[in-house]
Amino acid sequence: MPTKEKTEETTTTAGISAANWGEVNGKKVQLFTLTNDAGSEVKITNYGGIVTKWNFPDKNGKVSSIVLGFDSLKTYLAGHPFFGAIAGRYANRIAKGQFTIDGETYTLVKNNGENHLHGGTKGFDKQVWTAKAVDGDEPSLELSYLSVDGEEGYPGNLNVKVVYTLTADNELKIDYTATTDKATVLNLTNHSYFNLTGTPANTILDHAVRIKAEKYTPVDAGLIPTGELAPVAGTPFDFGPPMKIGSRIADTGGDPYGYDHNFVIDGEPGKLRPGAIATDSISGRRLDMATTQPGVQFYTGNFLNGNVKSDDGIPYSRNTGFCLETQHFPDSPNKPDFPSALLKPGETYHETTVYKISLME
Repeated sequence: MPTKEKTEETTTTAGISAANWGEVNGKKVQLFTLTNDAGSEVKITNYGGIVTKWNFPDKNGKVSSIVLGFDSLKTYLAGHPFFGAIAGRYANRIAKGQFTIDGETYTLVKNNGENHLHGGTKGFDKQVWTAKAVDGDEPSLELSYLSVDGEEGYPGNLNVKVVYTLTADNELKIDYTATTDKATVLNLTNHSYFNLTGTPANTILDHAVRIKAEKYTPVDAGLIPTGELAPVAGTPFDFGPPMKIGSRIADTGGDPYGYDHNFVIDGEPGKLRPGAIATDSISGRRLDMATTQPGVQFYTGNFLNGNVKSDDGIPYSRNTGFCLETQHFPDSPNKPDFPSALLKPGETYHETTVYKISLME
């Protein structure tokens, strides 16, 4: 992939600065920095819509990033496990890379065993989005992208807009909207890996997590849901009371074992409601997540193997980050009993997710 890398300050508006970060196939890549007066600094690039850093002080005032990422575009282009990126058109998995709409079967690339994952070989995470600052009281960055009919096998020309807003309350609000000119399937998420300790030198196994879900979707060996909505009660998937991630992780099954499962968030989909809370006693940090989405994929970095390293040379090893990927359920296009991921002409896809960082009381 032809690239050119250069970083220099270019523009500054209220709460947002933009720096040239290089080029990909002749398209300008920038790195945007959103800041507030409450201690947060979030860095986002229009390459893949990636959140590269979220700097916030710990209980001792030490500032570090709570998400895994890199300082260099070149490092992202060398390959990474979707760190901080917008995943689409369909985040998560579609069984056997196929789905049917109105009797017509569409075939997608199989990039995860026999299944399709996160939009294919060149999903939204590898596109250069059009970026602009949004006028308002709080720093907002709007990213837009036209996914053309047939891209990665998906039908319809899809216009997508993602707006990141850093609020005065240290919330990173993500608004997703999209329209299409042909019936298609759509599932958008942000794939940030969190480590509240601020360094991948620590795992996330001692983080305590609460997930507000009475049910989850069991999966087969390929991590495709069986179609069942199973109760979490009495299983390693019960995070009703806060539980340390590592306390029952070995009981989850799978190879490698660990959490990589969709939880059915309590409450009414379409309404913004609390979904999860994570806390870390080392840093004293707390992360709250709320969303309009019906589900969240709780993933504990089971496939991180140390091949990719931080800017400080620390390996991103197994369990050095966790994800709360708000979403429609995996394989929903092939599961008619799941909430529909179908988007038709004349309809507008709109979902919101809010992550809030704070210090534990």
